[in-house]
Amino acid sequence: MTIQNKVRIKLKTYENELLKISCNNIIDTINRTATHVVGPISMPTKRKIYCVLRSPHVDKDSREHFEIRIYTKIIDIYKPSSKTIDALMKLNIPAGVDIEVKI
Repeated sequence: MTIQNKVRIKLKTYENELLKISCNNIIDTINRTATHVVGPISMPTKRKIYCVLRSPHVDKDSREHFEIRIYTKIIDIYKPSSKTIDALMKLNIPAGVDIEVKI
C-alpha cells in the first residue's frame, strides 16, 4: 500500500461570486507548480431561515422570514510539493471567504 499525501481545502462563503474567484485563484496557483488537483467540487448549499415577529406586542400572525445561504466548495491536492504549499501561503483570498485546510 502506498500512502498518498493529500491536502483538502474547504472554502465557505455567503457570496457565490467570491467563491468562484477564490477557487480560480487557488487552481491557477496550483497549476503553475504542476501538481495534480481535483476540483472544485460543489457541496450542497445550506440554507438557514430565521422567523421574526414584525410587532413586539400585537399581531402574532404578522411575521418576516430571513434567509442566509452558505456556499461550499472542496479542492483536493494530491502529492503537493513544498513549492505548491509556499505559493498557497502567499495567495491573497478575498475577505468573507472561510478556508479550512486539512492534511
